[in-house]
Formats: sequence, C-alpha cells, structure tokens
Amino acid sequence: MKLSIFLLAIFPTIALSQQEGHQKQEYNLPFTVQDNGNSKRLSLTLDANWRWTHKVNDYVNCYEGNSWDSQFCPDPATCAKNCAVDGVEQGDWGGTYGIQSQGNDGVGLKLVTQGPYSKNIGSRLYLLDSSSNKYEKLQLLNKEFTFDVKVSDLDCGLNGALYLVEMDADGGISHSGNAAGAKYGTGYCDAQCPHDVKFINGEANTIDWAPSETDPNSGGGKYGSCCAEMDLWEANSRSQAFTTHPCTVSGLFRCDGVDCGDNDSGDRFDGVCDKDGCDYASYRLGDKDYYGRGQGFDIDTEQKVTVVTQFYTDDNTDNGNLVEVRRFYVQNGQTIENSKPEFSEGELSDFDSITDEFCAESKMLYGDYNDHDIKGGLQGMGEAMKRGMVLVLSLWDDHAAYMHWLDSNYPPEGDVMQPGVARGPCPADSGKPSDVENQQADATVVFSNVGWGPIGSTLKKLNK
Repeated sequence: MKLSIFLLAIFPTIALSQQEGHQKQEYNLPFTVQDNGNSKRLSLTLDANWRWTHKVNDYVNCYEGNSWDSQFCPDPATCAKNCAVDGVEQGDWGGTYGIQSQGNDGVGLKLVTQGPYSKNIGSRLYLLDSSSNKYEKLQLLNKEFTFDVKVSDLDCGLNGALYLVEMDADGGISHSGNAAGAKYGTGYCDAQCPHDVKFINGEANTIDWAPSETDPNSGGGKYGSCCAEMDLWEANSRSQAFTTHPCTVSGLFRCDGVDCGDNDSGDRFDGVCDKDGCDYASYRLGDKDYYGRGQGFDIDTEQKVTVVTQFYTDDNTDNGNLVEVRRFYVQNGQTIENSKPEFSEGELSDFDSITDEFCAESKMLYGDYNDHDIKGGLQGMGEAMKRGMVLVLSLWDDHAAYMHWLDSNYPPEGDVMQPGVARGPCPADSGKPSDVENQQADATVVFSNVGWGPIGSTLKKLNK
C-alpha cells in the first residue's frame, strides 16, 4: 500500500518532465575564467531552445521550424513525456551552431551557420560547472566583473550580449523532475518574460503556441519565463548600453496573463519585471562621439576593448544594498572613464553611473515611466545578485523592434529632438532580420578574459 501511494505521488512529476535525449553525446565547451584571482576551469552549454527536440528514443522531431507536432505534443504533459532535448556533440558547436573556442578563455558566436540539417541563427550560452552539472551562480555585490569583447563584425541590427539572469542553478530539475537540467541548457528566464521558451520548469509550453510570422524558428506559448536581469553589455559596433532590470519575484517565475507584462495586452508596466530597465547608454545620453567605429571615438569598436563593471553597496560589504553600478573601459593600455550625459536640461550632468537618482532623472528627462523604482530599484536588483545569477553570452537579431531601441531612433516615430529617442546612428530602415542575416551572415562577436573579484582586483590579475 505504501509503495502504491508513493508511485502515484511521483507519477505526475515524471509525466511532466522534460526528457534527456540520448541520440547525441553531450559535450560542454571548456571555458576558463578568473574567480577571485584564481583560474577556474568551467564550461559553456547551449540553451535548450536551440537544441534538437525529438521523440524519446527516436529521430522524429517533436518541434520543427516554429511549431510543435500535435501528434506528440497534444498537451504539455504528453509532450514532456514523449519528447527529449538532446546533446550537442563536439563537432556540432562549430558545424551546426557557429560557436568556436578562442583559446582557453574565449569564445566566438557567429550569426548564421548552415548546418547539415538546418540553418542556425544566433545562439545563447550559459556558464556551467560541469563537475556538478549546475550553472555557476555569481554573487557580485561589492565586486567587479571584467571581460574583453570584440564587436567589429557586428553592424546595425545585431546585439552581442553578455548579461546575468536569476536562473535556477539546476536548470529547473528541482521544480518538476526535469531530467535534462542545466547540462542541457534548460531553465532560461529574463526580465522580458519571454514566451518563446519551449519548456518552462520542465513542462512543455505548448498551450496557445503561435508560430512567429517573421521568425521561421520561433513562436510563443501561453506562459512566459520571468526573472531579474543585469545587462552588463548589449552592443554592436555602433552603440552600447548596460542596464538594470529588477523584478518583484525571486528566481524563475512562470508567468501567465497580466503578470507577464505583455505589450500586446497593454500590461507592460503591470507585470512582475521592469522591462524597460534603467539603461546607461552613451549615445542615448547625448555623447555621440564616445563609442563607434574608428579612432575618432573614445572607444574604437574596430578593436578589442576590456569592459569593467563595479557593483557598490551602501556599507561596502557583500551583504549591503546595491547603490551604484559603475563602468569604465580599457583599450590599448589606456583607462577610459565612462561617458557623461551631454544634455543641458535637468540634473543628469552630475551622473556617470547607474544610481537610483540617475534612473529617476534620466526617465524624467526622457519622459519614461519609472517602473524601475516601482519594481524595487537598485536594492531589488541587488537582492537578486545576492541570491546569485547565471552568466549568459548571446548573439541575436530582433524580429520585434529591429534593435532600434539599441542603435537607432526609438520609438521610430519619436521626435529626435526629444532626449532619449536617439539611441544610436543606425538608419530607420536598418535591422530587419532578413536583411541582417543575409548581409551579415558571418558576423561574429568574441568574448574572452572573463573574471570577477574584489573591486580593483581583476585588471591586475587579468593583465599579468
């Protein structure tokens, strides 16, 4: 009797579980970082959304193009029982996904790769501790984070991003008995509460799934996957930004309805996360000569640059409240201080970093709603950082807004004389994914020399 009760209790969990495929042998890409002055050999794993999803113990696709096969996925439970996400073999990294190691501590992400069975667009990678098959969780309060990046190949419409999100360390195994887990790149979430995540907490996101009208590889389901997000770097060779996105929830939250804050339903500011965030973007803040292609800019994007981000707390301890996110760069041996706002209006000229005061002043000047403050401000962002966040590397183009929010005028119909509308120098007709993928197919972003430690420590170690 006790055994029967036990089996009944665990059966629903198994039925809802995302399965581990066995057609390909998983190979996580080696990746060395500097952790508090010590070399640490970790690895990178590929997001589950990019992986082959097929019938368990078969080669038949459960998801093909941008649609689920209703034969195997008539409902979430049946789909999770029938379908598995499979491994990425060593040769698949470059041959299928366009991802290449650059020495022991670097990786290059290419935009378009024609693989043996399909065309791959972009990628998203997570920092993984292969010894535990869990994501490496970074706690960066009262610390700094440093990396090198080369964006010379990225033109208008692309985003080579490096950021932190509050994913579960195990990739969602503890939520639902997910059999794949972090090793297979499961459990993604961010402050935009994306609906295109195929499995959330191990359950297939098939309900109300609608294929994208413009993206042959993507669609969206009923549920979104929300969590706090710290964008350390969103950039191409024309423009860049770093942004804080606090949320009112802890960890991954599967949203439904108003909680998702969907634009289509008019609920953008009613969801659990601050989707706009508080961004420090040089061009948007009026300094159009700070960042760009060539020696005429303070930061020349035709060359590699070192990016340093520091997280200051109110009491200078790891347990304090986050009060400032500060940035500087190093290029050709020269330290380059962060840009400063170049608007005569308001009090923005007093700021050169992200603080709650900067966020309030910039949003007032831009005419933006200060959802950042409503969702907890820097203290809320800091609470997520205390709990630990996962490092994400990605390259993507934008089917929703053509990346104009990063590198052109946004909103497109906005008055360019209004502070905050001009985000970058890219023309209004740029960024259409079909054009970007055709004209910039070989575009590659390279991230390397990643490290973190006490404030003031990382450059000394990384430059040895």
